[in-house]
Amino acid sequence: MSDFTGRCLCGAVTFAGRWTDDPLRACHCGQCRRWSGHVWAAASARGVTVDGPVRWYRSSDQAERGFCPECGSSLFWRPIGAANPEIAAGAVDSPSGLRLAGHIYVADKGDYYDIADGLPQEAQG
Repeated sequence: MSDFTGRCLCGAVTFAGRWTDDPLRACHCGQCRRWSGHVWAAASARGVTVDGPVRWYRSSDQAERGFCPECGSSLFWRPIGAANPEIAAGAVDSPSGLRLAGHIYVADKGDYYDIADGLPQEAQG
């Protein structure tokens, strides 16, 4: 895969890394929808470097979420203790090199939208 860069809305947090071969999937679970305001799409990366003030919120016993404390941009998700976070697709500079491959936790999706892009859907993760 390819290298990438990205940033939060205000530019206080910048990051870079290299994509893994894991697919980009959109998560429709209740936590991701509340945290992002709709649907969370993130991709796995390695060699991630982050500059700027990231604040981490432990959202469950298994994971934490990183965001910019200045503008509030949702940027990262990672399992507790993981070296590299998953990167929010919407915060990555173009060209991102990403392509949405499917949807997870669709059993929990919001009642206000349909998923009609024809990509694979998993009821859970």
